[in-house]
Amino acid sequence: TRRAMGGALPFKDALTERLALIQPSREQVQRLLAEHPPHLTPGIRELVSRLQERNVQVFLISGGFRSIVEHVAAKLNIPTTNVFANRLKFYFNGEYAGFDEMQPTAESGGKGKVIRFLKDKFHFKKIIMIGDGATDMEACPPADAFIGFGGNVIRQQVKSNAKWYITDFVELLGELEE
Repeated sequence: TRRAMGGALPFKDALTERLALIQPSREQVQRLLAEHPPHLTPGIRELVSRLQERNVQVFLISGGFRSIVEHVAAKLNIPTTNVFANRLKFYFNGEYAGFDEMQPTAESGGKGKVIRFLKDKFHFKKIIMIGDGATDMEACPPADAFIGFGGNVIRQQVKSNAKWYITDFVELLGELEE
């Protein structure tokens, strides 16, 4: 994950390697979510809420797994139709069967493909990508702007190359108020 997020390894290769090692079952994923639900970064709930109040559509585009990202989306009142993430596949008995390699988020450049799709489908005038990894940064363009985020982890490549870099969502909230 670290090599892919830092841009040193194609994302699909990193994903394949990780999943081959852990081979999570459906039960393990469900237990993980129950015992360790995803935590929200301070300020994100308020930022998303403020954007939604302004009729701005918010999307979650993640190289993570949909089953986990959907829990984050629910906490942020983001519809699951606005979630783009990788899908784990399981056999009928719940054992790991792989991941959906056809998801654009499963490959390097995939987040950019999602943004192009959103622009084509919704004719958005501007799309701003916020993220902490190389795969987020490489989505601009087609995103119109990229804001690097270092509130959870600081990746030097992102910090050095982002025109705007923040470590706290409160800063973005302040900008919305101006």
